[in-house]
Amino acid sequence: MNITVYLGASSGNDPTLETSVRALGRLIGKSGNALVYGGSKNGLMGALAESVLRAGGEVTGVEPQFFIDKGYEYDEITTLIVTRDMTERKTKMIELGDAFIAFPGGTGTLEEISEIMSKVSLKQLAAPCILYNLNGYYDHLKALLAHMIDMGLSTPERQEGIYFAETLDDIRAILKI
Repeated sequence: MNITVYLGASSGNDPTLETSVRALGRLIGKSGNALVYGGSKNGLMGALAESVLRAGGEVTGVEPQFFIDKGYEYDEITTLIVTRDMTERKTKMIELGDAFIAFPGGTGTLEEISEIMSKVSLKQLAAPCILYNLNGYYDHLKALLAHMIDMGLSTPERQEGIYFAETLDDIRAILKI
């Protein structure tokens, strides 16, 4: 299974982020699955890719040319796919993915996982959409989705396939790995 993970190229200011992203990478690599991610060697992205590789897994990076021009690509990954722009990158990452995880990240991560959430809710994508709610990171988004239902703007059926995982064990159970 190709597991697409959205996350930032920054490290953040909480040391548990790197520890947790490396644990996620080991889970992906040791379970015989492959990682699809944004292709960067920097920050949490680089730590995730490195941990998957060290655990024996394959890593596909999808990176737009303007990031390649800045030297952000991780040269040691299994496969690097270069796209024209961010739109093509997002499309390719969705095309390659069998499951989708949003690790804590910034606005780019939010934008990417929002597209997955929308496609899942519209039944245009039959894949799990997992928000890794590490240390409550996505609590406000979880509350917003519940508020949408309360306001009659969404339904529990529309939100089927969108999961909030508090731990790696939750992710393992959702993905059955």
